[in-house]
Amino acid sequence: MIGLTIDGNRIYAEPGSTILEAAQKNGIYIPTLCQYRDLTPFGGCRICLVEVEGIPRLMASCVTPAVEKMVVHTQSERIFKARKTNLELIFSAHSGDCLTCERSGQCELQDLAYEYHLSEVRFQGEKGITAVDDTNPFIERDHSRCILCGRCVRICDEVQGVRAIDFQDRGFQSRIGTAFNRPLNCEFCGQCITSCPTGALVPKMSRFKGRQVQTEKVQTTCPYCGCGCQLTLHVRDGRIVGITSPEDGVNNGYLCSKGRFGYDFVHSEKRLLTPMAKSYKGFKPVNWPKALEMVSSRIKEIKEGYGPDAIAGLSSAKCTNEENYLFQKFMRAVIGTNNVDHCARL
Repeated sequence: MIGLTIDGNRIYAEPGSTILEAAQKNGIYIPTLCQYRDLTPFGGCRICLVEVEGIPRLMASCVTPAVEKMVVHTQSERIFKARKTNLELIFSAHSGDCLTCERSGQCELQDLAYEYHLSEVRFQGEKGITAVDDTNPFIERDHSRCILCGRCVRICDEVQGVRAIDFQDRGFQSRIGTAFNRPLNCEFCGQCITSCPTGALVPKMSRFKGRQVQTEKVQTTCPYCGCGCQLTLHVRDGRIVGITSPEDGVNNGYLCSKGRFGYDFVHSEKRLLTPMAKSYKGFKPVNWPKALEMVSSRIKEIKEGYGPDAIAGLSSAKCTNEENYLFQKFMRAVIGTNNVDHCARL
C-alpha cells in the first residue's frame, strides 16, 4: 500500500490507483462526470481537477496516479473556480432544457451546476447536433443533451464488448453515433442509459410516465431466467413505468434487454391470473385448490395404470435454483421417475 495525504487526511491506496480512486475508496468526495465504475480512466470532463503540492498546474485526479507521500488538495478557491469554468464550457454547448428532460432531478450535470452556483453561463458556444433519434423502440437519443463524456462508448466497449457506438467528427460537430450513421442496432442491453449522466439517453418506454421522485421503488428479482438479477421497479399509479438495477445486486447493476425493457407483459390483458382447466368446451378458470386436486388425481391415475415412467416433468429456467431443486426432487422421490427436463437451451 502507498500512503498519501488528501485534504489533511492520511490515507492509503493500492499501487497503481489514481488520486480519484484513492479518494473514493476512503470516502473523500471529488466530483466527476466522465468517470464511471468499471471503466478505464478517460480524463475528458476535467471536473475532477485537484491541486498536488509541487506541481504548478491543476491535475485531473481520474488519470493522475497516486504516489507515495503525495499531498493533494481537493477544495480550494482556485479549484472551485476552475471546475465552475469547465462546467460553464460544458453548458455553453448544452441545450439546458431541464423542464421536459426525463433526468431532471437525477441529472449529474444538474447537480454539479447547483453545487458550483452556476446561475448563468458566461460563454455561448455553437450548438452542435440537436436532432433526436427515436428510430428504435427502446432508446431515445437526444444529441443536444449529450456532453461527450464517453461513458456510453466505453461501457459498450469495455463491459459489453459490443462497440455499437463511438465518437464521430470533430469540434462543435462532435457526436456519439453508429457506424455510417445508421439507426442504432445492437443488443439493447441499456447499459448506455445506465451510465449516461444526463438526459441524452433515456428509455423510450418511460418517456413522460413519471420522474424518479414520483415513482415508488419496488425491489424484486428478474423473472426471465435463473440468474437472479435484481430489479428496481419504478411504479406509478399501480403500473411499472421503468426498471433499473441496484449496483449491490448479484448482477452489479447490469441488465440484459429483457430484464430492462421486457416488462409490458405484467399489464397485458392476455396474462393468466388464475389456473385454467381444459374441458370439452375449452378452457375455463378454476381456483388453486381445484386445480391442484385435478393435477394430483390425474398423476395418481397415470402412475397406477402405466407406471411412474409414463410421467415426465418439464421445469422452467425462469425459476430459482431452489424451486428447480424441489421440482426434480418431487419427480424422483415422489413420482419415482428420472424423466425430468427443462426449457433452457442456452
